[in-house]
Amino acid sequence: MSKQVVQLHRVIIRFAGDSGDGMQLTGDQFTSRTASFGNDLSTLPDFPAEIRAPAGTLPGVSAFQLHFADHDIMTPGDAPNVLVAMNPAALKANMRDLPRGADLIVNTDEFTTRALVKVGYDANPLDDGSLSSYSVHPIPLTSLTVQALKGFDMSKKDAERAKNMFALGLLSWLYARPTEGTLTFLKQKFAKKPEILAANIAAFEAGWSFGETTEDFSVQYEIKPATMPAGRYRNMHGNLALSYGLIAAAERAELPLFLGSYPITPASDILHELSKHKKFGVMTFQAEDEIAGVGSAIGAAYGGMLGVTTTSGPGVALKSEAIGLAVSLELPLVIVDVQRGGPSTGLPTKTEQSDLLQAMFGRNGEAPVPIVAPRSPGDCFDAAIEAVRIATTYRTPVFLLSDGYLANGSEPWLIPDVGSLPDLRVEFASAHNHTNDDGSTEFWPYKRDPETLARPWAVPGTKGLEHRIGGIEKSDGIGNISYDADNHDRMVRLRQAKIDGITVADLEVDDPTGDARVLVLGWGSTYGPIGAAARRVRKDGISVAQAHLRHLNPFPANTAEVLRRYDKVVIPEMNLGQLALLIRGRFLVDAIAYNQVRGLPFKAEELAGVIKDVVASV
Repeated sequence: MSKQVVQLHRVIIRFAGDSGDGMQLTGDQFTSRTASFGNDLSTLPDFPAEIRAPAGTLPGVSAFQLHFADHDIMTPGDAPNVLVAMNPAALKANMRDLPRGADLIVNTDEFTTRALVKVGYDANPLDDGSLSSYSVHPIPLTSLTVQALKGFDMSKKDAERAKNMFALGLLSWLYARPTEGTLTFLKQKFAKKPEILAANIAAFEAGWSFGETTEDFSVQYEIKPATMPAGRYRNMHGNLALSYGLIAAAERAELPLFLGSYPITPASDILHELSKHKKFGVMTFQAEDEIAGVGSAIGAAYGGMLGVTTTSGPGVALKSEAIGLAVSLELPLVIVDVQRGGPSTGLPTKTEQSDLLQAMFGRNGEAPVPIVAPRSPGDCFDAAIEAVRIATTYRTPVFLLSDGYLANGSEPWLIPDVGSLPDLRVEFASAHNHTNDDGSTEFWPYKRDPETLARPWAVPGTKGLEHRIGGIEKSDGIGNISYDADNHDRMVRLRQAKIDGITVADLEVDDPTGDARVLVLGWGSTYGPIGAAARRVRKDGISVAQAHLRHLNPFPANTAEVLRRYDKVVIPEMNLGQLALLIRGRFLVDAIAYNQVRGLPFKAEELAGVIKDVVASV
């Protein structure tokens, strides 16, 4: 039957159900088709904090939100226009975010008395009028799926598991998503299980056909492709982009890549991905603990490889002494911290920005380490390359601070021309032509480059480059163990001066009118919400400037000059004010901290209100 097609500029969809309902898979596939269609998009997967939370409970709800549009967007959206709720728990857990008038697609088969009582419903919300403010579409997704698969040789329970494919087919029809990619994915995933493959395809096609024929949906929606720079794109998750960035950096540095890692949420995907790329000279070692992971990476760096270790906040705490060792040894090491809620185990599947001060100061003694922070999932690629540049050029450990929002979120990513990536080739120390300050010709392992203050990178086993390593302080230049007070003072200051002297790009300011009196300063994954909030404020005729820090140690050289231009500086962070503390202490600016630690990214509407209040007070 022919149905009316309605043009939309953007839509926000949230899939929600039990962690076993396949909501992440459904969201990923819908996102992939949306990316191939050409829409701009941003996603927010939301995982249960427990590995096996009880089915049908609020802690067990898994959700996936996708914002896609025919224009440039910056966030996964504040609130869904469409909620697909697979059970009462999914409905109850997400209702507070659903604006009035939104579409609500509900799997009625799961709204049994037992399921309702389990999450605290006294009556069925589908019958008691409590959902009258929404456009409710009650659909028996489970039974329709079972009916569609009644000709297959499988149990009712196994047939019910395909209900996410039925839902994906329905939503794919409703928003005119291409189907070929989903079918190709299913054929690859279940290539060795033809019966399961056929069942999933049948469920998907049944969902599509249901959308075409049901009277519950009178219209089909279309969101045209966004206008984007020409090139080849792919949908990119933050952890995947970071993995590719490390591989690309190793290739451009002509170094083998070694990852020493212990699995930890939400960083484990980097280990999984890099383990697939042995053909690029990547070596991965899943260590028995965090300390072994970083120790092996330091050993790889000492041996002339690009040493990397990946973790989250709790793992950084365990690695701290070894990171201090790498500072003392002055070896290139990339430490990837995909931040999550803390303290301790905290919220493993939720996002936060609370490791900044740990990265900055979380080691004994004076142990300065550069810090680089990506701003979006795709930007994790470039941030990884930048972290490698700094590590190899200045012979230092570097922190790369991602977070759970960036790691699991995705966006369209323009695949770069490899030739445009920086040349990161490294010159190792040679056994010849050494002339030292005292006229001697033996190898001095701590003789520094006059511009970068980096010491030589000497591959062990090279004749003539024999030298000591270890955590005890070394003599400047010659590298012998030293307990001399003046030498220690000099070495501490040299290591700090090396970090302070790292060349980084200037801080760029987005100030369209040039007359803004308020600057919103961010770092990491707050980039999207801050940018979206600034757009909202500017549409209302209010001038506001935005700047975003990629380099948090050292700060860009023009940071002080930028801060002095504005009467007020607002710093939104997903912590209790860590960057604000650094800005106040370093630049004597009375920054206004706006903070949340809810395990979720900021909402643009919330930040827009904060900006308006500050502008009004100037």
